[in-house]
Amino acid sequence: MSELKEKCAVMAVYSKTQPAARLTYFGLSALQHRGQESSGIVSGDGEGFISHHGAGLVAQVYTEDDLQRLEGHMAIGHNRYATSGGKHDRHMQPVHRGDDVISLAHNGNLPSTTALKEFLKNKKLLKRGSNDSEMMTDAIRYYIYQGKSVSEAIKSAWPLFTGAFSCVLLNHKGLYAFRDKHGIRPLSLGKIKDGYVIASETCAFDMIGAKLVRDIKPGELVRIDKNGLKSWQIEEPDLKLEVFEFIYFARPDSILAGKLVNEVRRQLGVELAHEQPVQADVVIPVPDSAIPAALGYANTLGIEFDHGLIKNRYIHRTFIEPTQEMRNRAVQMKLNPLPEHLAGKSVVLIDDSIVRGTTTQQIVKMLKSAGAREVHIRVSSPPVKYPDFYGIDTPDQAQLLASKMSVKQMQDHIVADSLGFLSYEGMIKAIGLPEDKLCTACFSGNYPIDLLERAGEVHHIEQPLSQMNDNKVTV
Repeated sequence: MSELKEKCAVMAVYSKTQPAARLTYFGLSALQHRGQESSGIVSGDGEGFISHHGAGLVAQVYTEDDLQRLEGHMAIGHNRYATSGGKHDRHMQPVHRGDDVISLAHNGNLPSTTALKEFLKNKKLLKRGSNDSEMMTDAIRYYIYQGKSVSEAIKSAWPLFTGAFSCVLLNHKGLYAFRDKHGIRPLSLGKIKDGYVIASETCAFDMIGAKLVRDIKPGELVRIDKNGLKSWQIEEPDLKLEVFEFIYFARPDSILAGKLVNEVRRQLGVELAHEQPVQADVVIPVPDSAIPAALGYANTLGIEFDHGLIKNRYIHRTFIEPTQEMRNRAVQMKLNPLPEHLAGKSVVLIDDSIVRGTTTQQIVKMLKSAGAREVHIRVSSPPVKYPDFYGIDTPDQAQLLASKMSVKQMQDHIVADSLGFLSYEGMIKAIGLPEDKLCTACFSGNYPIDLLERAGEVHHIEQPLSQMNDNKVTV
């Protein structure tokens, strides 16, 4: 409901006795929240690859026959959320060029592909319409065809990858995982009794009975094969984990950089309550990502917590076009207010972020139509002022409400009785990691990886990060 979308999830399994594709399938199911447009698995038995992919949710893409056909003791998988436009079957992952040399799945984004394009063009390997993940695959394949091992090929192609990448790769002999030196997108290593698993989030390990070993380090390359696990540190690590993983993207039962996401979100709500208290009758969350923050907020102020909005959990991305009337009612299709819990009450609505503001505006209208006397919006993150270039599908900066309005103007726009955001400093405190270990670009405009030719898309706003409300309602 925050109008921000993560682009994808990756999963990989190496198992000596268990069907790797089946474990990958269950892992992808746990990672469904990271991408709902398509899913794919490529498996290997040491001889060749078998692939299957399709548009839709994990449960829609695979049948029992598909999983039985995906034989082998190794597999990689991918859930995709693409940017707007294009056909649904374009650029599905894992990338598999058909020659069974390698298959690659990528979470992240390269804001600049100039170096990659020039390299592939000079080698006469640039394919028209290729995206960043496909070009990364082709660059690695080039070095393999030059006689390098897979690990040496990845090392050779690495300087061409200008951006954020958490990748898994399959070849005939084993699995590989590698992560950019800033580790902007998460990637973790788990252990099963007869092998290893790698996933974007640790919640995938819980699904298949794997135990978390550690995060793949920023700048690290890992190989898993019959001889076990081997690691190389390709670049000096300089962690800048995307802060929105804690605020919105990751599942609350995942562990990121040693932090349980659910506890971080609850603490975001605690800090929000200290900074932006309200005298009200009830605190309600925008489900589901704002629930822990709402609990932290309500408990801190001693206000009743309730579920005033019920989410239709079976509304997902669909390729069946709705009518125009249904498109206009998109929020009502996903959320339904409970008048019995709202009528005559002063309500604090907790959300994780405000992007364009259109969804928030519609929710305020719904709550007041359901009888709420007052609707006070409290947001468990600072105002989103800058676009992302590292793997989040954000609108351009001109569409970000906080990039062109003050907090008071935003409040008037969404027709709320008051509006309050968590400060930048409060966010860092709640997460519990040093500021220099986080990528806060959407709030601060500080991009840890050079945007190069896309830098012109960012307009820097001269406002303090700790912008607070002049309309705060105090207890």
